[in-house]
Amino acid sequence: MLKKYTREFPENLKIAVPVMIGQVGQILVGLVDNIMVGELGAASLAAVSLGNAVFAIAISLAIGFSLSITPLIAESDGKNDTNTGTRIFKDGVWFCAIIGFLLYGLIKVIQPFLHHFNQPEEVVTLATPYLNLTAISIIPFTIFMAFKQFSDGMSATKYAMTATVTGNAVNIVLNYLLIYGKFGFPRLELEGAALSSLISRILMLVLLIFILKTKQKYLPYFKNFFQQIFSTNAISNILTLGFPVALQMLFEFGFFSSSIILSGSLSTEDQAANQIALNLASMAFMIAIGLGVTATIRVGNQVGKGNFKELIRIVRSILLLVFILELVLAVFFMTTNTFLPKVYINNETVITIASQLLIIVSWFQLSDGFQVTLLGVLRGLQDVNIPTVIIFISYWCIGFPICYTLGKADLLGAYGIWIGLLVGLFASSAMLFARYRYLVWKKSK
Repeated sequence: MLKKYTREFPENLKIAVPVMIGQVGQILVGLVDNIMVGELGAASLAAVSLGNAVFAIAISLAIGFSLSITPLIAESDGKNDTNTGTRIFKDGVWFCAIIGFLLYGLIKVIQPFLHHFNQPEEVVTLATPYLNLTAISIIPFTIFMAFKQFSDGMSATKYAMTATVTGNAVNIVLNYLLIYGKFGFPRLELEGAALSSLISRILMLVLLIFILKTKQKYLPYFKNFFQQIFSTNAISNILTLGFPVALQMLFEFGFFSSSIILSGSLSTEDQAANQIALNLASMAFMIAIGLGVTATIRVGNQVGKGNFKELIRIVRSILLLVFILELVLAVFFMTTNTFLPKVYINNETVITIASQLLIIVSWFQLSDGFQVTLLGVLRGLQDVNIPTVIIFISYWCIGFPICYTLGKADLLGAYGIWIGLLVGLFASSAMLFARYRYLVWKKSK
């Protein structure tokens, strides 16, 4: 019985692993950033956390709009329709470039309001120059995501992985040089971390474009790249999928970023511990994202071929695989919860709080894995409006009120915030699965 699903594991992993490596690579850079910044003290670590919370809003919208490219390219690839794919690719890149500049403006608008978030004044002071430089990097990042989603939609996930891993390696080296001022470089501390991210994101974009243009298969897509842009049909399709997906990402990133704001209202130590737990949870999340992207690509291909029986079998194989991987990660976090925080910082209070939070992190891996994979499935089916409503209800009508209520200092504090995150993820995965089952039933009728 299981064999008809497990035999799809190699194909699933062939697509997913490069995405996982690329995504985990980015999180590892965040891990290295946090470790290096953690050496400067809890206030510096909390400042990076606060700055990244604001940046996450822009990141969520950038990823959301670019994600619309993947299922459209996958469908056109399934139909062998290069003309449609070229229009989607070209218009998607130009559209994301415009979005990048708009998101830079959004960050600059939000930045002055950091003082009104009930954060420690020392943390806000440190976060401001860090965010100034980080904000610029949203422009190359958004354009990079457009090229990445095109490559992913063509089932060529390894190219974006190569660019990402290379950029991340450069980022780590530059962090060491610029944060601490090694080998004659200026000691820029938090600004050095932000400058490193900016340089690495530009490098990732340039490298991915170079790789794609050296492949004969993709040359037709670059033809007349600067001509006849913004066709009505292509932009309409991108916006129809992209806007709801961008809202999904905004609701999700905003939900998790709210934990940073809420923990910051408790203490600098709580905020630093929250950042450690969030960073480690993000690593597991990026593994699930690999399977979510796989689901979008493979489901999109089957939609293009009109083979819904095969679509259902593939989805079941991906859900089984994500269950196995997330269960392993849950056990890992459960057994290493007291050790992992010590890698980040030498502060007993922060370590104690973070180790408690990792107990909850270990439990919500399964819900987190299922919800991101199911979102990938639904995007492959080009069903985005109802999932957007589900995400909003799960996170902001169910999860956030629990975070806010239980996260008060006189109740459970940071632990209560993470209980709210767990409940929100569980509600999301349950409702998204119900939506998928409904669509399967509808197709079968």
